Order: sequence, then C-alpha cells, then structure tokens
Amino acid sequence: MCRNIRNLFNFEPPTTEDEVRAAALQFVRKISGFTRPSKVNEEAFEAAVLEIARVSGEYLRTLETNAPPKNREEEAAKARERAKDRYATARA
Repeated sequence: MCRNIRNLFNFEPPTTEDEVRAAALQFVRKISGFTRPSKVNEEAFEAAVLEIARVSGEYLRTLETNAPPKNREEEAAKARERAKDRYATARA
C-alpha cells in the first residue's frame, strides 16, 4: 500500500471530504505515475480523482464497526514513532 494513503475509517472526529480527496489524489498519482498530469491528461486525471473520492466517501459511510473510534493524535504519534524506528534502523 502507498505510504501516503492513510486509513480513513473509524476516527473521531470523522474523516473529512478533504482527507478523502487527498487519499484519492495520492491513489491516482500512484497508479498513473504522474505527480502532475500534462495539459492533455489534466481533465481525465481530475475526473478520476473526483470519482474515486466520491466512491470512497460512499464506501466509508457504509462501513460499520463495534470498535471504538481511533484518536487522530494518538494514531499520528504512533506513526511518528514507527517512522523514527524505521529510519533509525535504515541509517544504522
């Protein structure tokens, strides 16, 4: 999985449309290989981002869980700790 695409389900406060769009953008960038598309591909690129964001938002709204919502700050702290450990190991 692309490291820039984050888990968006079961957070408090709930995931925003901007977060879903950012994940969709990262996904389209990953599968297309474009960070920024050329002018000729710009319309198709943006259409893909919008459609993936729409479908992803619908999907997230239909999911159910019995688990308590995750805290964003706690999850971010865990991710920073994992990154610190990963990069410290890579440099050793």
